[in-house]
Amino acid sequence: MKIILVGCGKVGTALARQLSEEDHNVTVIDTNKARVEHISESYDVMGITGNGSSITTLSEAGIEEADVFIAVTGSDELNLLCCMFAKKAGHCHAIARVRNPSYSHELDFIKKQIGISAIINPEMAAAREISHLLRFPGASKIDTFAEGRVRLIKFTLTEAQALDGVAIREIPTRLKSDILVCAVERNGGVIIPNGNFVLQTGDQVTFLATQEKAHEFFQRIHLAVRPVRNALIVGGGAIAFYLSQELLENHVRVRIVERDLARCDVLAQALPEAQILCEDGSNREFLLSEGLTSTEAFVALTNIDEENVLLTLFAKKHSNGKLVTKINRLEFDDILAGLDLGSIVYPKYMTCDYIVQYVRALQNEAGSNIKTLYRILDDRVEALEFTVHEKSRATGVPLSQLHLKKNLLLCCITRGNEIKIPRGGDEIQVGDNVIVVTLEHGLHDLRDIVED
Repeated sequence: MKIILVGCGKVGTALARQLSEEDHNVTVIDTNKARVEHISESYDVMGITGNGSSITTLSEAGIEEADVFIAVTGSDELNLLCCMFAKKAGHCHAIARVRNPSYSHELDFIKKQIGISAIINPEMAAAREISHLLRFPGASKIDTFAEGRVRLIKFTLTEAQALDGVAIREIPTRLKSDILVCAVERNGGVIIPNGNFVLQTGDQVTFLATQEKAHEFFQRIHLAVRPVRNALIVGGGAIAFYLSQELLENHVRVRIVERDLARCDVLAQALPEAQILCEDGSNREFLLSEGLTSTEAFVALTNIDEENVLLTLFAKKHSNGKLVTKINRLEFDDILAGLDLGSIVYPKYMTCDYIVQYVRALQNEAGSNIKTLYRILDDRVEALEFTVHEKSRATGVPLSQLHLKKNLLLCCITRGNEIKIPRGGDEIQVGDNVIVVTLEHGLHDLRDIVED
């Protein structure tokens, strides 16, 4: 597909890499010549230095033939303007990143008026993910499928779980738990396990289950399931605002530490039920005096990654609460993984995942559409949800007779209100939603899960 991408910041760079690796014809546009040259030299993309809202620049990029137009500059207004011009000048699908909370209640109106296909708010998505983690604190990562009814949950296996040396196939009978282990991280590698795989203390285990089954499983292995009742948040940006709204609605006590006085005034007016503390969040004595040692959740949301990392390490030393760390840079995730920072949230990954999911769905034949896509476990594993619209070589055949690709696990079939972890005798039917976890990147269609 021909894709035009405006904005060569962190998200634009990550998107250019991912989309070019998936063999799309990508053209990037940015006013910063050095950024454009860096991306065009690093990846197989064409670069244009110019203004993405200029019809002349868009014509040079080939807007008339473009299939998808993506605007991820640092300005919400510029992104919307670029998309509006792209829709007028071409016949493409347009996607804009819009982050300002002021627009949060107007996104549907904006989409309809401008004709934008999708608007992404990564800060709101990040806040929603953190809220899920604070409601289920034993998990280090939670991704949702099937309109939130099915969850992919990651946790660290310690001696307290008493699962060291236990084969995966023994879990349902030993723990009376209807869950499916989908992936295991061990010694820097990732494994899509079969039933004979034996767990070890220290494994990072990702499993799939409904919320109720996950709750039961965590109780049986002695991991925390009670939602937090109070949270200390450092950093009062957009994510903190969206998160506080969700937490307050769920009757969680919220305290926000923010050093900027003007921003404190804005938060105090917008969130009257929250306690706004105008102080430097890196002041260790202040954090201790405000009850860091007794807080049930500590969330580091400043705009500086290094500060978030240090704050979380300090909180880990003085608190037993749930820890959440926001990271903006995508380049050092392998280093951060070794620091045990609790749950790490990458808003920029969320933007990339959503756009890649949307582009792949456009490529599909009518047979099955990608409904949800997550790239998990440091981008090494993809978890996809397909909607099946018509018969194919993957439907109507017992799963035991399907020759699935290696390093691929068919995890769940949702059929109406029924959610089932599939067994060998089950079949995929038209109308089903099917969840797949795989080490192979780039699956576009349910047909792709079967060996040629």
